[in-house]
Amino acid sequence: MSVLTVLKERGFVDAVTHTEELEEYLNNNRATCYIGFDPTASSLHVGSLVCIMALAHMQRNGHRPIALVGGGTGLIGDPSGKTELRKIITQEDIDENKAGIRKQLGRFLDFSDDKALMLDNSKWLTRLEYIPFLRDIGRYFSVNRMIKAESYKARMESDDGLTFIEFNYMLLQAYDFMELAKTSDCFLQMGGSDQWGNIVAGIDLVRRTLGKQAFGITFPLITTASGIKMGKTHKGAVWLDPERFSPYEYYQFWVNCDDADVPKFLALFTFLSMDEIEVVKSLEGADLNKAKTILAYEATKIAHGEEEALKSLQASASVFGRVEVPTGLLSGSSIPRGIHSPARDQSVPSSSYSREEVLDKKVIIDLLTETGLCKSKSDARRLVKQGGAYINGERVLGFDQKVSKTDIDGDEILLRAGKKKYHKIIF
Repeated sequence: MSVLTVLKERGFVDAVTHTEELEEYLNNNRATCYIGFDPTASSLHVGSLVCIMALAHMQRNGHRPIALVGGGTGLIGDPSGKTELRKIITQEDIDENKAGIRKQLGRFLDFSDDKALMLDNSKWLTRLEYIPFLRDIGRYFSVNRMIKAESYKARMESDDGLTFIEFNYMLLQAYDFMELAKTSDCFLQMGGSDQWGNIVAGIDLVRRTLGKQAFGITFPLITTASGIKMGKTHKGAVWLDPERFSPYEYYQFWVNCDDADVPKFLALFTFLSMDEIEVVKSLEGADLNKAKTILAYEATKIAHGEEEALKSLQASASVFGRVEVPTGLLSGSSIPRGIHSPARDQSVPSSSYSREEVLDKKVIIDLLTETGLCKSKSDARRLVKQGGAYINGERVLGFDQKVSKTDIDGDEILLRAGKKKYHKIIF
């Protein structure tokens, strides 16, 4: 099965240029492909996972992926998918962010022996001279065609309009494609559906300047069954950096997904076979929840390693009760089978306190706020009033309720906000 068929079958493909020629190219060559990543933060997030997993599938099928960090374009800002001017960041910020991104991508891609590359377009973009660039590259671009691109139209119709800096972005991304085709034999660019105009511009520039055929694949915008953009939660972005978003929280993000999303997420965000995933479509109730457990385990294992996935599985059993993983379900998963019983575990988010500073002194509302379960004291009061605050499984009944000796289980207490947000206080 070709990698293009794999990507289509698993739901990655929104649009493809030159479908037959691309299929032939991928079948008869060890292709080099690339996706650009914006270095505006030191961590990627779940919203980037479709792109990352697509590169991983390319590598698993014998091709060479390039993760292109936009160190040069990051100094300008991509208008694609934006309705306002993106904040300009410094070179120091970009360098720091690149290091974090490289570390995360190393979980998904094998960079040894140049099996995958991580490049920075600042290497060539910051050396460009303006007049030669206009003469040699700018002459291939029609302003009439550029302003019809969705990425530009959205900005032009916004209150801030489109700046001249941003207007140059399409030329620079096309130049990236040309440079990678020339120096790395890279003739396939992939990206989100909002990158279609930029990718097509790059294909055209490669043809005009190098006389060679290049290709493009775009991915659909992934939303949850409730219509929310993938990776958004009450806490904001679901980061891949374990310091920003712990492996346990990452596991919980997946295990708490909507029932309708489970088969789609298994196809996109794990490497389990589609034959196994097809069976999940007919599951419901408790059986579907077992599939969610495997989804959460596999996604956490890929992003954070098997040890953290095991810790998160056990922590989930400690908080929510026994978890059963049947032998025959999604058998390609390495998750331990059988029943995982509750046990003390350190993977649940926790804070350390001395007994002296808490017992008969701290109001539970204060702890709910200090641990981040609630954003403010007024938020905590509202939670208590609605009956959603718990200490060791017992509902908090009053705003002024303090922690007492009877609330301690061993050397800890477990706070809960709503159905799914937990925090452990360790004495």
